[in-house]
Amino acid sequence: MGKLKALLLTEGMHGMISQVEGMAKALHTEYSHKIVRLSFPWNLVPPKLTPISQIVLKDKIYITNNEIPDLIISCGRKSVIPSIFLKKKNPKIFTIHIQDPKVDFKNFDAIVAPEHDNLKGDNIYSSKGAIHYITQAEINEAKKYLVDKIKGEKIVSLILGGPNKYYSFNSEQINNIFNQIKSIFVSDGYKVIIIPSMRTPREIINLAIKEMGSCGHVVNRVDKQAYLSAYALANYVIVTCDSTSMISEAATSGKPIFVAHMKAKKNNYRFKRFFELFKQMGITRDLGEKVEHWTYNKHNEAQRIALELKNKIEN
Repeated sequence: MGKLKALLLTEGMHGMISQVEGMAKALHTEYSHKIVRLSFPWNLVPPKLTPISQIVLKDKIYITNNEIPDLIISCGRKSVIPSIFLKKKNPKIFTIHIQDPKVDFKNFDAIVAPEHDNLKGDNIYSSKGAIHYITQAEINEAKKYLVDKIKGEKIVSLILGGPNKYYSFNSEQINNIFNQIKSIFVSDGYKVIIIPSMRTPREIINLAIKEMGSCGHVVNRVDKQAYLSAYALANYVIVTCDSTSMISEAATSGKPIFVAHMKAKKNNYRFKRFFELFKQMGITRDLGEKVEHWTYNKHNEAQRIALELKNKIEN
């Protein structure tokens, strides 16, 4: 039997792509990716109030009889309706939705959601943190990528996120993080690698170059190989608190992780549950706590959940 074929549905955001590709890789599938865009006003309407129809899609999704996938792996609110629609047309497709779909869970064969979302049901598979597409092998392979950019045996890597509904990610907050890193790490002889993400504003990257350029190396654009290399080279990793996905990705490295906290704009109780879980697992500590080495089991939930799902998919 050949590899299973998977159709991935997302809104195109990095965090969502990382999750669906992570699951597709862990299930050893051949996959293709479709970006889902909803027409107005359906792009503003909750999935539970949206008709199960192609009419809500800006770009229709057509599957011929020769192209019917074995799996659909979807993530994000906008991908809920096309996944349900395609399943109704082709009942043999096994559908996996990542995150809370905000509709009846029975619409999917399996739902993968972070433990801190507290979803319950027969087809719910809970992950400790977010699933993602980063593997230890990829980190190892990318190690040499930044070797010529950073010199020294003591290296700390800072992974920058960006503004969202919960964190403003303004210059004052980021400068405070930079000053903490200078005080705690640079003063002790560490060199700093700074990695932006797709959500990092250009002005924050420019601020990093200005304030931290002399302390190591600032990558000034999104570069996956640099991102992976930064994990491989680091003695310690610092990740801004705005992304549970990036913190989960960092845990694949097995490196001690400090979370750089910022003041929340609104109640961030889901983030707080996640932070507490990863602390209890011995993966993270808060930036500002004592710098000492600690270890934990390298964390990759996509592979663990894929093992649980394989029997269900085969049956």
